[in-house]
Amino acid sequence: MKTVAEILKEKGGTGVVHSIGPDASVFEAVALMAQKNIGALLVMEGDRMVGVLSERDYARKVVLMARSSKDTKLREIMTSSVICVRPSQTSEECMAVMTESRVRHLPVLDDDGKLIGLISIGDLVKGIISEQKFIIEQLHQYIAG
Repeated sequence: MKTVAEILKEKGGTGVVHSIGPDASVFEAVALMAQKNIGALLVMEGDRMVGVLSERDYARKVVLMARSSKDTKLREIMTSSVICVRPSQTSEECMAVMTESRVRHLPVLDDDGKLIGLISIGDLVKGIISEQKFIIEQLHQYIAG
């Protein structure tokens, strides 16, 4: 199983995280997610992570409640209790966390608690598929002799 550190390296390294401030409007956040083709944004105050906004938050807390995305601030609807992982954790551990917590994105914190990346369920699936292809190729070579 790959570690979170290996997954981040494959994505282009640490520090590639899209974020926005808590006083931005939901409209601005959704526009940024569309522009970057991502499903979640970290909400940051300086270097401190204060929450996460996902497409699910938008659908349930804005659309279904008939709120205005231009008038609603992120701090009003963001998920503030963010579940995080460490670089040493495996993709299997991350999938278990995502399944149990019903989340699709996990911020990655180093041992000092500093944000170094973000992984998604798509990143984990991509890694698992890559591992399975490698195993299949090795088995094929073994059988073919």
